[in-house]
Amino acid sequence: MVSAGDFRNGMTIEYEGNIYQIVEFQHVKPGKGAAFVRTKLKNIVNGGVVEKTFRPTEKCEEARIDRVDMQYLYTDGDLYHFMDVNTYEQIALGKEQIGDALKFVKENEMVKICSHKGNVFSIEPPLFVELAVTDTEPGFKGDTATGATKPAVVETGATVYVPLFVDQGDVIKIDTRTGEYLSRV
Repeated sequence: MVSAGDFRNGMTIEYEGNIYQIVEFQHVKPGKGAAFVRTKLKNIVNGGVVEKTFRPTEKCEEARIDRVDMQYLYTDGDLYHFMDVNTYEQIALGKEQIGDALKFVKENEMVKICSHKGNVFSIEPPLFVELAVTDTEPGFKGDTATGATKPAVVETGATVYVPLFVDQGDVIKIDTRTGEYLSRV
């Protein structure tokens, strides 16, 4: 159990039957009345953000989130298959659990599977990936003065906006958190 007075950013708690991550917290001591803790909580299962206030003495159960490195093997219809490289144990997850987390991940890449009490709620892809551009329009000389971009389809099928000098067949580095082009490799 953790009291509201000990809240920190990034901490995960169980509150009202849901699992929340503390995005922001603020200890407030008004001139009149009792102190309280104002928080912004993100539901880690559905991604919704709520604001709650707690008395500093209120206690919440601290949620333990397990993050396991697993290898993404393949897709079979609506199921995505993963393997723990240490135990060779395989699991299959549905499209609703994956979301768009794998749009920049190739087969045989390592990802983190996040679960709480054995229930998988999200997939964390690597922060940066290197993918080949499979389809893009050619850039024209003279169009680079404005720092313009063009859409490019990478080998996983995702679309990324890249500078005009990137051509089909180039390997590019992408930030998977934002989906932005970083550099050519």
